[in-house]
Amino acid sequence: MDRKLKRWEVALIFGLLAAVVTGSWLGQEQQELADSVIRFHVIANSDSQEDQALKLRVRDQVLAQAEIFYPEEATLSEARAALEEHLDDLARAGQAVVEEAGYSYPVTAQLTNCWFPTKEYEGFALPAGNYNALRIVIGEGKGQNWWCVAFPPLCLGAASETVEEATQAGYFTPGQAALVTAQDEGYVLKFKSMELLGQLQGLWS
Repeated sequence: MDRKLKRWEVALIFGLLAAVVTGSWLGQEQQELADSVIRFHVIANSDSQEDQALKLRVRDQVLAQAEIFYPEEATLSEARAALEEHLDDLARAGQAVVEEAGYSYPVTAQLTNCWFPTKEYEGFALPAGNYNALRIVIGEGKGQNWWCVAFPPLCLGAASETVEEATQAGYFTPGQAALVTAQDEGYVLKFKSMELLGQLQGLWS
């Protein structure tokens, strides 16, 4: 039998090697970014119009409450500690909104590590991957999600910062800021590669 590799086999081997090397690099970039942020994740009770509207009201109230609890010019560890200390308060803030709207859904708050898909926001985007997150679940938690960033304060109402301001404050490195704000085809390909890598890793694990 001819033991020489066919052209397509050689191409496949090189492609797999490139994917491993690129995937490792992309994964490292995403992990360094993930270690710098705390995502904010709100899950509605259902996809009904009423429950989705309620989700946004809960979001607004929890964000406003989180803003109060953050120490001035908080570091990542200080922000995380503040959220951990006040999880019950954040859940109660969301619960008050639900009850005021006439519903009896329970509201829970936790800090957890979970998977997020690639998500675009106004002026920046975050690649898919595992992130630490403040997670608010309303009722059965079977509705569409709402994602943003609790730290740095990119979504905290009046206290919201731009990525540029967050970088100047030392929350992001210039490389991380460039990663989330570059708007070109390479940027899209890079983020999609990260998402595909994460899905493959999920299949292999």
